[in-house]
Order: sequence, then C-alpha cells, then structure tokens
Amino acid sequence: MSRGLGDVYKRQMIEYEELRLRLLESEKTVKNLKEALAIDTLKEEIGELEKESSKPDFWDDMENSQKVMQKIGSLKAKVASYEGVKNDYDDALVMIELANEEEDADLLDDCTSSVEEIEKKLESLTLSTLLSGEFDGKNALLTFHAGAGGTEAQDWAEMLFRMYNRWGERHGYKVSTLDYLDGDVAGIKSATILVEGENAYGYLKGEMGIHRLVRVSPFDSSGRRHTSFASVEVMPEIDDDVDVEIRDEDIKMDVYRASGAGGQKVNKTSSAVRLTHIPTGIVVSCQIERSQHQNREVAMRMLKSKLVEIKERENLERIEDIKGDQKEIAWGSQIRSYVFMPYTMVKDHRTNFEMGNITAVMDGDLDGFINAYLKMKSVEGVE
Repeated sequence: MSRGLGDVYKRQMIEYEELRLRLLESEKTVKNLKEALAIDTLKEEIGELEKESSKPDFWDDMENSQKVMQKIGSLKAKVASYEGVKNDYDDALVMIELANEEEDADLLDDCTSSVEEIEKKLESLTLSTLLSGEFDGKNALLTFHAGAGGTEAQDWAEMLFRMYNRWGERHGYKVSTLDYLDGDVAGIKSATILVEGENAYGYLKGEMGIHRLVRVSPFDSSGRRHTSFASVEVMPEIDDDVDVEIRDEDIKMDVYRASGAGGQKVNKTSSAVRLTHIPTGIVVSCQIERSQHQNREVAMRMLKSKLVEIKERENLERIEDIKGDQKEIAWGSQIRSYVFMPYTMVKDHRTNFEMGNITAVMDGDLDGFINAYLKMKSVEGVE
C-alpha cells in the first residue's frame, strides 16, 4: 500500500471510529427511554385492551369501543416510535463497524446521515417524556383568526391553517375541520381544526399566540412589502371525563347556514351553530356536522375546552373567575415571525430558534420550533 493510500485509510478509520463513539454516546439514552416510556408496561396494556376488544359484546357500546381502539392505536404508535429508533441504532452500529472493516469510504456519508437522524429521533422521543401536564395527552383544538389588514391577514390565516394541517398529517394525526369562515376576497377570517392523537395538545400548546408575516403582497400591484398578523389559539379537547359546569342561561346560541372553503354552501338548512358564553364573551362555532344538534354538541365541547385552557393558563381556581378581557391575545406581541422578503427566515422570539427554509416550514416542518419550546419550558421547570 502506498503512503498516500495508507494516509487515506488511516483518516477513514479515524472518522469511522469517531462516528462509532458518537453513536455509542446515545446508547444510554436508548436504554433510559425504554424505562421512561414504560415500553414493557405499554405492551402489557395493549395486550389487555386487545383482549377486551375481542369480546363478542365489545361493539355494543360504540362510543366506548371507539375510545378503546383509539387508545390501542396511540399506545402502539408510542411503542413503534421507540422500537423504530432502537432498530435504527442497532443497524447503524453494525453498518459503521462493517464499513470500517471493509474499508468502504463510500458508506461514510450514509453512516453520518444515519447517526444524525437517530440523534434527532432520540431528542424528539426524550422531549415527549416531558409532556406530563394534565392535558398534554389530549387531542388539540386549533383556532385561527385573521388580524387587521383585510385580505392580507386573511390570506396569512389560511396559510397557517394549511401549515398546521400539514404538520398533523406528517405526524400521523387525524386532522378535521370543525369551522371555516371564508375571507372577503381570499383566505379565511377564522377556522378551527381538531388534531386527534397521542400528545397532540402537549406538542402544539406552545404554538398559541400571534404569528407575523413579512412579504411582498401578491394582492398589491405596486409590489410593496406588507406585514400581516394572525392568531392561533390552542386548546385541549375536553371530553366528558372532565367536569365543567356551564349554565344554560349563560349560553347564547345562533344558527346559520354552513359554508365550506370557496364559499360554497354545505347545507341548505341552518345547521351551523355559534355559541356565545355570556359571562366571558367567548365565542365558538361549528358547522362540520350534518345536524344542528350535533354541531351544538361539538361547539359545547369546544367551549368547555377553551374555558379549561384559559383557567389553566391564568392559574385560576374556578371557571367563574375568567374575565372577558382575558380572552384575546394582544396584537403586536408576536411569538414568531415569518419573513419571505428581502430574505427568507422564520424566527421564534421566545426561544430564538430559526430556520431559513421557509418553504419547508410552511409545509409543516415545525418540529425544531416545537422541540425548542419544550426544551425551554423544561429548563424553566414550567409545564
């Protein structure tokens, strides 16, 4: 072997060894995660639930059976996430050792990418163990409101609506639209989506706030730069297990004809429901169901969710302590800026995490921002 080739081989061996040691640093994390996520306990629980689901009378109680099947699905997803990264870790370690033995320089980039991907997955799984708040495991309700500025802000609200839909789809969550109010020319004035799945609220709760957009407006023939605002409200979906007392006399109900994206009428009858909680002024709407009665039920769950979220956020003793002037988030106190012009950058003003690939962000790549927020809260010791 020539001296030049020998030097190259030595460098390769050093790089492979450094990569192997880097991967081995994650071994303790992999082992700790198995305990932190209680994987063995989860498998036992899945077995018990599957035994229950095989009983002849299981489907007699449709509501309960659906909850059980949803629980089985979420537990299996959690186990699969851990086992997936554990298998990736084992495979990467074998690949690095074989590539080193075979002196295969072509695999160095692949091995490096594998290690980086494993580190990302382990970080996300570790952060998921921090989701121990009372409602973190619940489904999430997201409501979007366009700020002042007409068409500009309404278009921006719809862009956010699409962004969070894409994030949900990326993570295997079920995303459904509960309410959708078209903008005057484009976009939306407001909309509400339900994100269903394990820890949906825990991950998304940090997205609540004002989101600011800076871009050259497609609606301005002069090509001027515009700044637009839209708000995102995030609430845990509260089911019947949580007792929230709302008096009938505190509710004002309005009905109207439901409309979908693009302004088309969904129903010919006035099936859509708008509820106003008189003591606080909180308003919720639902038009996704076929009947007025069903839409009222969903709207009531949304109202309960909103009241509980505010109560928790404001550290209040009772629902009755919520004041009407606390229901709105102040404009100008944006949590994140999305700049399309003169450069591309998305920056979170709380964590200082930023990404230059704004196209990826708008297509639902939000994990960096979500993880940075969870890290910040864990350091602060705040749930």
